[in-house]
Amino acid sequence: MRELTYAEALREGLRQAMQADPCVFLIGEDIGVYGGAFGVTAGLIGEFGAERVIDTPISEAGIAGACIGAALTGMRPVGEIQFMDFVTLSMEQLVLQAAKVRFMFGGKASVPMVMRMPGGSGTGAAAQHSESLENWFVHVPGLKVVMPSNAYDAKGLLLASIDDPNPVIFIEHKLLYKTKGDVPEAPYRLPLSKTHVARAGRDVTVVATSVMVSRALQAADELAKEGIELEVIDPRTLKPLDDEPIIESARKTGRLLVVHEACETGGFGGEIVARVAGSEAFDYLEAPIKRLAGLDIPIPYNRDLEYQTVPQVESIIREARKLARNEY
Repeated sequence: MRELTYAEALREGLRQAMQADPCVFLIGEDIGVYGGAFGVTAGLIGEFGAERVIDTPISEAGIAGACIGAALTGMRPVGEIQFMDFVTLSMEQLVLQAAKVRFMFGGKASVPMVMRMPGGSGTGAAAQHSESLENWFVHVPGLKVVMPSNAYDAKGLLLASIDDPNPVIFIEHKLLYKTKGDVPEAPYRLPLSKTHVARAGRDVTVVATSVMVSRALQAADELAKEGIELEVIDPRTLKPLDDEPIIESARKTGRLLVVHEACETGGFGGEIVARVAGSEAFDYLEAPIKRLAGLDIPIPYNRDLEYQTVPQVESIIREARKLARNEY
């Protein structure tokens, strides 16, 4: 199978969706001639024209509002927020409008739109361009929240998101854009509620999201040399969440570590902890459930400080080893 970067996989998914359905169009800041801040939409304006790859003024509220209006009239817009941090300017449109329309109209109207946004730290972009705000949207009924961790999932989940009749928040980590993986050329869809067991193991369950999945897999490789086997679980879709594989894994290993980049307080890890603690797996736990997350501070500009702010491979190794050895 051929390899594509994460960004190339997303671009191919967008291209195939636009080729298959004339109702699909793209809208956002600098996505046309410039090709997007991270190059995901490069070249698409030449293929589909400025009517389907629409460059907008700097107005995130306008992008979201245009997507909602277009979706209500039968189109399938894919909006792009240049940095996830700027989605704060479109919260009224996404939370009070897009998320609620289908419910307020008794199912007679729907909002089939996707809002793409790059999140996360690691590029030296500092406090206003490096946030992980996914749990804001997880908290909102009516929105689906997707966080692909690799190129294969990126294409399959994006195509499924475009097909979905509900508004989807599609979060791409900036550090993943250049990573490569096997990606089929033909279109394919991955269900928007299917947790993936990225690596099987017997000693510690590690539930990780986005870029933390690859870091957890690297940690698993290192700990395997010590005889410690991690089972790495990737939810892929945070909402709706397929929690059965997580609960089953925690029941099997008896130890659970939840890893995400967003700040620990109010982060998605708390939802995972609550679901496992409230399930039959609780009686099988042999150690306290642990969370490893970003510090409750804005992301620093200084590279060394930025590195220390969010979980890294070595911190996952450290915490998983403690659980496996009962040193918590």
